[in-house]
Amino acid sequence: MSTTLGVVVPAFRPDPERLRAYLRSVRQTVDPDVVRVELDAPDPGGTDLAVPEWVDCSVVRRRRGKGGAITDGFEALSTDVLAFADADGATPASSLADVVAPVSDGRADLAVGSRRHPDATVESHQTFARRFLGDGFAWIARRLLAAPLYDYQCGAKAIAASAWRDVAPHLYEPGFAWDIELVAVTAALEYRVHEVPVVWEDQPGSTVSPVSDTLDMARGLFVARHRARLLRDDRLHRLLSTDDETALVDRDRTDDDRVPEDTGGVGGE
Repeated sequence: MSTTLGVVVPAFRPDPERLRAYLRSVRQTVDPDVVRVELDAPDPGGTDLAVPEWVDCSVVRRRRGKGGAITDGFEALSTDVLAFADADGATPASSLADVVAPVSDGRADLAVGSRRHPDATVESHQTFARRFLGDGFAWIARRLLAAPLYDYQCGAKAIAASAWRDVAPHLYEPGFAWDIELVAVTAALEYRVHEVPVVWEDQPGSTVSPVSDTLDMARGLFVARHRARLLRDDRLHRLLSTDDETALVDRDRTDDDRVPEDTGGVGGE
């Protein structure tokens, strides 16, 4: 019996043409059972998104953040494997297929795309500042977390639905730090984490701020380490723990302000 696959694409003010082209490529190359776009804060005066009619599109008027959007997307899926890819298409569909493969065939519970892996192919580099900050972040993360990877933030990952059910209640980061928390928690729960080299091309118009978002991810890294240590029943981290946070899956979604899916801007082709 073959495994089923759902792919979530989180999007915030995406380039419509680039997103549509990427969605078509994902469908043709990866052939998922479900493709779902989680669109945050669409620009009222912007270009009509008009995603293909075979795409499930959830539109929220406010910005949930990357982690919040992916979490909502994963929770809406009922497939055996859950994957996500960034809307800019920096990780091509062929590499997304490579990321999905070890989870689909049972070799891994979480597969992490990697542009910093020695076998990765980087066709277009980020600016020096973003590359320097990213390399430094990865170097620190390898020394703090139980999953020693080359790259934690590449925008392509896949997880088995069975693992997601255990991991999801321990995820709190709504923004870009969600990736690092996902890896940290999955490893802490002793699921198999597999790093997959990808082809990667930096895309213009990134919504990642080299300074503020890097600082936020650095904070998220230490918080993720703390939560991972709690799952390992570390005595010191238990003493430092507070219970005043709400996991992403437990948020009250009544304030999401979702746009009905049969309204303009989400259909077409």
